[in-house]
Formats: sequence, structure tokens, C-alpha cells
Amino acid sequence: MTTKLKKIGQMGSLLTFAMLAGASSLVQGAEIAVKSGEKIAFMGDSITAAGAQPNGYVLLTISGLESAGVKTTAIPAGISGHKSNQMLGRLEKHVLSKKPDWMTLSCGVNDVWHGKRGVLLDQYKVNITKIVDQCQAADIKVMILTSTMIKEDQTNKLNQTLKGYNDFLIELAKEKKCLIADLNADMQAIIAASEDKKGGKLLTRDGVHMNPMGNKMMATGLLKSFGLSADQIKKAQASWES
Repeated sequence: MTTKLKKIGQMGSLLTFAMLAGASSLVQGAEIAVKSGEKIAFMGDSITAAGAQPNGYVLLTISGLESAGVKTTAIPAGISGHKSNQMLGRLEKHVLSKKPDWMTLSCGVNDVWHGKRGVLLDQYKVNITKIVDQCQAADIKVMILTSTMIKEDQTNKLNQTLKGYNDFLIELAKEKKCLIADLNADMQAIIAASEDKKGGKLLTRDGVHMNPMGNKMMATGLLKSFGLSADQIKKAQASWES
């Protein structure tokens, strides 16, 4: 398998690999969790704010669902620089008051990246748990996204610190019965599988914020978590190229 992965070079193949990295969750004929007519709030930081722009992961997710026959509406809720404490503080205004059916939560990069101005893990756990609890109390279903990498090098100190935050998110998703899109794992897998690392800009334009390939990677992860089959995800990916 390792030799085979090293031969993957084309962007389309890498996206397919990201999809198949979680193949155990891709069940043919499985029911898609989100339904037509539902609203999805996308809570996050600058990665999510940019994701609501053309060809960003937010809109790619919406179009990918539509290609599978599920028509939904996005409620963008990404603000540049925001951390878990700020997202908790604006949850009512930007999510709860909009009465979405779903919320995806992308939070953690700035909590770590901002260093002394960031949020330590213990308080991060409190903030994220409160966000999930308040959404679920309002009958909003939650998908948690693991935080994407801070520079495309898993060995650096920031990513090693971020691992603890993502480990918590995975455990919280299990505890609260939330959907989980492990984007960090998908991102690491794609980078490891690519012979050309693009100077640390394979999936990002600056080491953190997604480039077009990174946005497709994120959208693929969300569609996978929502329950689209492998064939449905391939159809969505093909639609992004048309």
C-alpha cells in the first residue's frame, strides 16, 4: 500500500485518496444525514470565511450535496482570527438565532497558532463543549471538523500541540454523538501520498489557508461525513471541475 500511495501524483487521485482514507464510513446506499430543505451553519475562522467564497469548501459542500439530490442552504459564520472563546461568544447571534438544522464547527487553528494570545487546551475544551451543548439544546445537529494543519509539516511544534486539540474533538464527537470530519487526518494523508509537496503549499496558499485543492479536500471530508457514498462523492468532485 505504501509503494502504491507514493505513486499518486494527480490532484484528482489525491482527492479520491482523501475520500477513501475513510472508506469504512462510506457505505453504499447509506442514508445521507442532511435532508433537502435544511439549513447548514458553517462556524469557523478565516478558513471558513474564505470557504464561503466562490470555490470555497462551504459552497463546494452545498453543491456536492445538490449533486446527490440534496438541496440545502448555507449560513456562513466564519470570521477571520476567531478562536473558541470568540465563537462561543457569538454563537447566539451568528448560529442559534438563524435556526439552522445543522452546524459544522471548524475551530482550533487560531487557538494554537496565536500562541500567548491563543486558548489553552483546558479552556478550549470548555468552550467547544459549551458550543456543542448549546446547539444540541436548540435541536441543531452538529458536525465537528478536526482542525487542519498549521503549516504542511506534521512534525512542527504547532501541529504537535494541535494534536491534543484534535484528539479532544474526536472524543467529544463520540461522547455527544456528533458527526466528525477528520480533515486533519485527510490532509496529512494527502501530503504523505504526494511526491511533490509543492514547497509546503500543496493544499494551502500560505501554509494555513486553503488553496483550491485544499478547499476540495475539506468539502470532500464533509460530504464523506454527511454520508455520501463513494460514487456520490466522485460525482460531486467531477461537478467541481465542470
